[in-house]
Amino acid sequence: MDIKDIKLVATDLDGTFLKTDRSISSGNLEALHRLGEKGIIRVAATGRNMRKVMEVLSPEVPFDYIVFSSGAGIYDWKNRRHIFRRNIELEAAGLLISYFKSKDYNFSAFAPAPDNHRLWFHKGSTECEEFNRFFSFHNSHADVLPLNGSIDSGLCQFLLIIPENEQEFIRLKTEIEVQSEEIRVIRATSPVSENYIWVEVFHRDVSKGYGVEHLCSLLSVGPEQTMGLGNDYNDLDLLGFTAHSFVTGNAPLAVRQLFNVVPDNDSDAFAHAVQPLLS
Repeated sequence: MDIKDIKLVATDLDGTFLKTDRSISSGNLEALHRLGEKGIIRVAATGRNMRKVMEVLSPEVPFDYIVFSSGAGIYDWKNRRHIFRRNIELEAAGLLISYFKSKDYNFSAFAPAPDNHRLWFHKGSTECEEFNRFFSFHNSHADVLPLNGSIDSGLCQFLLIIPENEQEFIRLKTEIEVQSEEIRVIRATSPVSENYIWVEVFHRDVSKGYGVEHLCSLLSVGPEQTMGLGNDYNDLDLLGFTAHSFVTGNAPLAVRQLFNVVPDNDSDAFAHAVQPLLS
């Protein structure tokens, strides 16, 4: 299908739509408005939870939907209501807590979406600077995991942080995913330091790609009528789903080699990607 027939555009936020300082360029904002004028559905697909989304997007920013927490939930931005969520069930969540504690890992466990700004944390015996830094940013909504590891609900996700090491990530991903058929592991580059990998554990049906696919089903938009833009490993499912996919110039080389490349996030990447839809 011709790119002119696109009905939905989905973009990552951090490192993609947002500039490095988390602001929105005038070029990207104008492009977002013009897409709306043409009746094209505008979706932000982000790893941020909704509380974190609202820290960088004011209500006036004209998105139509937010696929948040890497696809764990979907929020109708115009009508201010949640329309979808997918969490790890209680049994699998409890199993993973027990397993991570038995391995003495540093990890965070997040409350079910859409309230997944709240979290519990467990510190292993090995200090991790990045883990401590993450906790310092979220301690107002964090509690120590009970000693018995008991929780009374399912969870949105788990987060483990490891030093940058591709082989170690692959080993850990395999190790975790065999614990339960219900879950999957997603890699994300640390937004704080390039020296760490964030290992995110979700329900197996959670990814930005699944979230946008679900939204397309609700809105009767075909996959061939979609465009996607991202900059990191956790965007791969999204970019694999959208028919016309682009990555920013600041994406890791391994990601840039897979898709068409537009300028970096500080150079109106989003506006460049959608320009053919606006001419």
